[in-house]
Amino acid sequence: MVRLFDRFRIVTALLALVALLMAPPAGAFAQQARAPQPGAGTNFSSEELVNAGNAFFGEVSSGLATVIEKAVADYGQPNGYVLGQEGGAALFGGLRYGEGMLYTRNAGTHRVYWQGPSLGLDLGADGARTMVLIYNLPSVNALFNRYGGVAGSAYLVGGFGLTALRAGDVTLVPVRSGLGARLGINVGYLKFTPEPTWNPF
Repeated sequence: MVRLFDRFRIVTALLALVALLMAPPAGAFAQQARAPQPGAGTNFSSEELVNAGNAFFGEVSSGLATVIEKAVADYGQPNGYVLGQEGGAALFGGLRYGEGMLYTRNAGTHRVYWQGPSLGLDLGADGARTMVLIYNLPSVNALFNRYGGVAGSAYLVGGFGLTALRAGDVTLVPVRSGLGARLGINVGYLKFTPEPTWNPF
């Protein structure tokens, strides 16, 4: 007989898959988002991030500039960012899966994947377009790590939510706008990988 915990994991994984499938397709918007132009520095300005985000998020981007300005005020200018889509679901314990393109000035563009578990007062499913601002990234391979943090509605403007995750000196700030119903606060981490995997641990 399947244990209760295993049932929760199965239901949550299925809900996360459904949420990922209902996320707006990122492909067309990612093609509209221009690749970063070579510049004197390796960081991205607020204006560059807002322009890339507007092309990616499309019509739902009215609150994006405010959220990006908040991130830049708190953390400075990132030296990389990811544009992608993700889906997540939670039944107290949750799972999240995503994929996108990493943009940097000096290391080109790379497809990346992320997944991770969470635990807390959290219930529902959501699908989202996601922009992840990346700070202090020394190399592409340094992104492939586990990033912990506390997620919730700590900062929310115009349908965009902002959280912060950290591993060592590298800080990630995911900016999300999506569809679905997910309510609560949770503690967890995201694991970035160069290849897709169903294993969130």
